[in-house]
Amino acid sequence: MAWLLHIIIGLISGIISGMGIGGGTVLIPALSIFFKMEQQTAQNINLLYFIPTAIIAISTHAKQGNIEKKQLSPLILLGLAGAAAGSLIAVNMNAPLLRKLFGFFLLAMGAYEFFRKEKKSEGSSLHESVQ
Repeated sequence: MAWLLHIIIGLISGIISGMGIGGGTVLIPALSIFFKMEQQTAQNINLLYFIPTAIIAISTHAKQGNIEKKQLSPLILLGLAGAAAGSLIAVNMNAPLLRKLFGFFLLAMGAYEFFRKEKKSEGSSLHESVQ
């Protein structure tokens, strides 16, 4: 039965990763809930899981021309600094508090996306702006 959970969790988080949303939003809670992992362990697995799924998603989005290369350097540099700081914070925080903070973050982001107003560009439909 555990293998079935692995398949379902892997597929769902992979699809979400490919969409650019972040598979960790599914993977981390699923590992914590179904496999009773500590938050830090689930986050570590997510970081390792992210590497191959990101490579596939990046190549697909690059082929479609969906990457703004001018934005990459500052985001990557600041992202590396933030990742170093965040990992130091996470490994030194107790698991229940980290789990609650992560849950609050997901809830806040979900509420933001739910209540956010979509901006329409002049002369184009929502369908055209997605393509």
